[in-house]
Amino acid sequence: MSKNILLIGGSHGIGNAIVQHMHQDHNLFVASRENENLPDNVTHISFDATTDELDVSQLPESLDGFVYCPGSINLKPFKMLKQEHFEDDMNINFFSLLKVTRTVLPLLTKDGNSSIVYFSTVAVGTGMPFHTSVAAAKGAIEGYAKALAAEYAPTVRVNVVAPSLVDTPLAGRLLNNDAKKEKMGDLHPLKRVGTADDIASVTKFLLEQNNGWITGQVIGVDGGKSTLNLGN
Repeated sequence: MSKNILLIGGSHGIGNAIVQHMHQDHNLFVASRENENLPDNVTHISFDATTDELDVSQLPESLDGFVYCPGSINLKPFKMLKQEHFEDDMNINFFSLLKVTRTVLPLLTKDGNSSIVYFSTVAVGTGMPFHTSVAAAKGAIEGYAKALAAEYAPTVRVNVVAPSLVDTPLAGRLLNNDAKKEKMGDLHPLKRVGTADDIASVTKFLLEQNNGWITGQVIGVDGGKSTLNLGN
């Protein structure tokens, strides 16, 4: 059965991969600053998560799924990070997520069987140098998501996908040539960096109702980075 699913961000990277995986079977609503790369059957809502209030009049009366995609990769030594860097990462990753969730939660609770998917990072559970700011922001998402899942069960399922490095425009500076991709891939047991499709397929799994016995989970999609030590 076709479901109503809202994505915040969907023109590029992981968000767009989710759109491509799901638009033929579901009613997708994408709220983003740009509408390029979106199929004709996707409803676009012009929206900047950091500054705008989402206009729910452009959405259906109820939602079956909600995905928040905007994020940041701000990797610097701690001594080079200013207070505003932490605040900026918290704003885009967590506070904007929180604001939009408050807005759409009434739509997600109407039918009593909906799914929320957020994104974290492998660096929350595995300490990594130069990740203090992004790990702090994404760590807030993980703790909040588990608490929200407990509070709204069984009406709304809430899960988090925690990737390692994924080859998207957001990571372009880290993966802008084949040598960098190979070097970064070698840091993972599966010997490659992730793709947007890797993350999109798991997100689709969590959104679909026939996988409805999963909530409150942080699911690592990270090439084995968070759990496997191959001795190298």
